[in-house]
Amino acid sequence: MTSLTHSDLKATLGAIIIPGLGHSLASVGKIVSVDVAADKVRLVIELGFPANGIKAELESLLAAVIAESGSDAGVDVEWQQVIVAHGVQRNLQPIAGVRNLIAISSGKGGVGKSTTAANLALALVAEGARVGILDADIYGPSQPTMLGLDGLHPTSKDGKSMEPLEAHGIQVMSIGFLIDVDQPMVWRGPMVTQALNQLMMQTNWTDLDYLIVDMPPGTGDIQLTLSQQVPVSGAVIITTPQDIALLDARKGLQMFRKVSVPILGIVENMSTHICSQCGHEEALFGTGGGKQLSADYDVELLGQLPLDINIRQQTDSGKPTVIADPEGPVATNYRQIARKMSALLATKAKDYSHRFPKIVVEES
Repeated sequence: MTSLTHSDLKATLGAIIIPGLGHSLASVGKIVSVDVAADKVRLVIELGFPANGIKAELESLLAAVIAESGSDAGVDVEWQQVIVAHGVQRNLQPIAGVRNLIAISSGKGGVGKSTTAANLALALVAEGARVGILDADIYGPSQPTMLGLDGLHPTSKDGKSMEPLEAHGIQVMSIGFLIDVDQPMVWRGPMVTQALNQLMMQTNWTDLDYLIVDMPPGTGDIQLTLSQQVPVSGAVIITTPQDIALLDARKGLQMFRKVSVPILGIVENMSTHICSQCGHEEALFGTGGGKQLSADYDVELLGQLPLDINIRQQTDSGKPTVIADPEGPVATNYRQIARKMSALLATKAKDYSHRFPKIVVEES
């Protein structure tokens, strides 16, 4: 072993760029300890986002960097995952039982927002996080069907709050659990906002690292009100390459910026079409739209997803792609997007309000 000091080695390892993410290890985690022995370097590394899918690759990279420093010792890595709460809009408090709320939004309907939200939630679970999903589309709830929960209803232990349903390892709440499947929601904006607040605040979410909120499509009064009243840690914009979808995606992005919600990135859905017969890939809706939107607003393009009949069939069956074909290329893509999204959130300002004592003034 060379005379490289612990502090030097910590600094060197902390500067490593995590594969596929573009963030240094120090920016999304930390080297807790380095124990250098004659034949072994033992590392304890803390990550601020779930990363089960890349730990082996990252361990190999750590070993290579240590070898480059002049050591021929083996490397033993202990991983610790510490996902903390991040800042939300001013004057709003995080939801009980939820460390981070991520809004999945689109400027218009029909771009695959709900499908993407379900798969990203499941991808985060696969990466090692505790996750919930709130179906905030009061007029057209789809998560019960997508997650195989049709016909089920939440229970209440106290008559005041609801227990979320569970599917594939995630906690789920939707207005679809409380109404008949054929019942239209002929409600005005204030009623919708009130219903969503009740679903969000009166659900007993349990120790969630992330609550994924499948937002209603559009950028109208309802969406703006929700963005102002719901404590959001970050937002992801779903679009297609089509020009008309991009026009609305720009409005959605600007809406979140106006209410001081960080944009975690853009997902370009239906980027290319994959023929189910021959496998030919074709850009039906144009190309470069997501990249251009990303460049125009200096927001990361988290990933591009295909228009694939299997995604639709798997989601309609109640087992989205990440569950139905976990080793397939599309599920791998969802997991890469989920890692990028959560890693970017890990670089944002943290929320320490839960550490402050509550001050109560009483008359004596």
